[in-house]
Amino acid sequence: MQLDCSRRKLLQDSLAFGVAGVVSLPSLAKPFPDKSSGKAEEKAPEVTATEDLMREHGVIRRALLVYFEVIPKLRQNLSSVGAAALRQTAQLFRTFGEDYHERMLEEQHIFPLIRKQGSELKRYADILTEQHNRGREITDYVLAVTNGPKISSAHAEPLAKVFESFVRMYQNHAAREDTIVFPAWKKNFSDKQLDEISDQFEDIEHKMFGKDGFEDAEKKISGIEAALGFADLAQFTAPAPKP
Repeated sequence: MQLDCSRRKLLQDSLAFGVAGVVSLPSLAKPFPDKSSGKAEEKAPEVTATEDLMREHGVIRRALLVYFEVIPKLRQNLSSVGAAALRQTAQLFRTFGEDYHERMLEEQHIFPLIRKQGSELKRYADILTEQHNRGREITDYVLAVTNGPKISSAHAEPLAKVFESFVRMYQNHAAREDTIVFPAWKKNFSDKQLDEISDQFEDIEHKMFGKDGFEDAEKKISGIEAALGFADLAQFTAPAPKP
């Protein structure tokens, strides 16, 4: 069934690159038969475009939680804060969060279409873009003050304040994207079109990071959490309320 002109235009708006050249969608190869059983291997379930965006938010949120958990240590026990681990967190936020998730997906595919869906969504896209830019300024600052064997005492309180405002901004930022922006963007497409966009997103990820971009990012944040003593989820269980 052929797409009508307006639907085709929406799909083209979302899939058009802001850089020169055309990225072709990868062909989906048929699985090789399982010689031992005579059955074809089961195909792993595909990650949808919106699921991909939201699980990437998961990696970004975990980086923000690292920043949040470090705030009291910066103020009370600076020597316990590893500058290298914070720098690795900022580097991951830069490459995976800012350069890939924000620039290549949201700013090139999500926001341009959202801006055409009414004044309120356009305002959201404009604010979110402004927050992306502010986040990049903050990441530059974090990389600068962690570029050494330890964090200077002169930078401890300013860095703690930066982390407080940064985490607060992105908690609200990602929550609005997950509950308002991504659902509004998704409504423009059929399931088949979303499958095509998922393939496009996967192709961008592979070109930037190789085969396992998300998996590698998740491993990196897990390693950072372990280095800083944040790996055990149980430590964050809230205490029971006291009467």
